[in-house]
Amino acid sequence: MIHPHTRIQFINEDMGYGVFATQFIPRGTITYVKDSLELEVFPEAYQAYSPEMQEVIEKYSYIDERGVRIISWDFAKYVNHCCNCNTMSTGYGFEMAIRDIHPGEEITDEYGIFNIPEEMGLFCKHENCRLKVQPDDFDRYYPKWDEQLKAALAFFSGVEQPLFPLLDLSTQAEVRAFLDDPGKYKSVYALKFQPQPMLNGVGKAR
Repeated sequence: MIHPHTRIQFINEDMGYGVFATQFIPRGTITYVKDSLELEVFPEAYQAYSPEMQEVIEKYSYIDERGVRIISWDFAKYVNHCCNCNTMSTGYGFEMAIRDIHPGEEITDEYGIFNIPEEMGLFCKHENCRLKVQPDDFDRYYPKWDEQLKAALAFFSGVEQPLFPLLDLSTQAEVRAFLDDPGKYKSVYALKFQPQPMLNGVGKAR
């Protein structure tokens, strides 16, 4: 579920739609939660779809740490990438504002965390745009992302969190543990999908 102080808006033919803030969203605010209504497409189900449907699923989903494609039931699926994004996924599974977001500003995200299987070209207009998101971005950039996330989490307790009750109890406990002891930080690398090795092409290695 996307933060309630947002709306969807058409940008242009290249970008399509985007999500924009309707009110001030301060740094440290949860902006997206993977709630129980999100559609999960497991690998076996994905392979059973036609190429046309696979293309749609690829466009509107991200891949979580289990290798499952997640499609948001609301307009969270229209959040675009920016190489200078203002929100980012955390190791706890939710997304968070890593800097203040002002009314009318587009909500943007870091697609490098989404376990993309293939290189993706970008429409990002930031002066330091990477031009493309690549499968190995996770390994290259996660230390930088962790720095940004830890800095934003320092503001977590001081801002309103309308989406916090939608987190499962174990995630709420993990967040509280970090707030009590920063040494218990959960790296964004926890979201990286790491396929299990196979033995002779069948079954998982033990």
